[in-house]
Amino acid sequence: MSVKPLVLPLDGNAREVLHGLTSRPKKLPPKLFYDAAGSALFEQITELPEYYLTATEQAIFERYAPDMVRASGGASTIIELGAGTAKKTMLILRAALKLHRAVTFIPVDLSSYALEVAQHRVRSELPQVAVHPLVQDYTQQSPALAHLSGRKLVLYIGSSIGNFEPMAASALLRHLRSSLNSGDSLLLGTDMRKPVEVLLPAYDDAAGVTAQFNLNVLARINREFDADFDLDAFSHCVIWNERDSRIEMHLESRTSQLVNIDALDLSVAFAEGETIHTENSYKFTPSMIEALAENGGFSIEQSWSDERSWFSVTLLHAE
Repeated sequence: MSVKPLVLPLDGNAREVLHGLTSRPKKLPPKLFYDAAGSALFEQITELPEYYLTATEQAIFERYAPDMVRASGGASTIIELGAGTAKKTMLILRAALKLHRAVTFIPVDLSSYALEVAQHRVRSELPQVAVHPLVQDYTQQSPALAHLSGRKLVLYIGSSIGNFEPMAASALLRHLRSSLNSGDSLLLGTDMRKPVEVLLPAYDDAAGVTAQFNLNVLARINREFDADFDLDAFSHCVIWNERDSRIEMHLESRTSQLVNIDALDLSVAFAEGETIHTENSYKFTPSMIEALAENGGFSIEQSWSDERSWFSVTLLHAE
């Protein structure tokens, strides 16, 4: 592997690609999944029979959304981190409208495509809701959120928190807490531990959509950084890490090869069988959720689950 000096400063994605592909083991941040193509593929994943997460969490919201809004103290400003298409959020917004004449929805996402879909959905189905999309990295402290008036309810659902290692997840919640006022609330969706025969197919579906989603990271690097990754030379690989209680997604090199990334003046060598670690998806226990809330500066108010206890939605209060 050879790295040439870079003349121009790198933006955030470029820095992370450079750092990740020159690390040992190699890695890429999961936020790179979500360009327009990746966001569309993820929407397909959520409808797959193997991917129980979305349908299970959706059922929880369908049953308990009014209780969630009441338990939050009747917040009228709803903020969603990593908003996606806001399908589940519609249930919260409808419940909030039963308590308030004026409801504001602020979807926050790095993907402008996802925000456009979310904005269109809400404005079409609930035109009385004021929608103010925010293109932003929600993992950082947000002055824009801190300056909002009124009681706020933040949604961080879909078990997206599970993509972060424990210390990073706690740091994310602390950043969020610093943007909230005492009495504001966070609805946190977490996928719970369950048999591995249920977990693995959710990330390695028979139709191969998740494989396309994973490989799209390389397609994006090809396009945005003038790279020459051969997507056919990499395989989608899924592992259950029992010790760390997480699913891992990797891209495995099928052969020894050299990949050039011209925009970064970088050549990366891969051995046969070497992988790029692209995502973790932690699976939680109640004690893990308690520790996460405490480390993030929140207290647990209430939680809701499905009949199998496969998924949990927990209301956290900002202290």
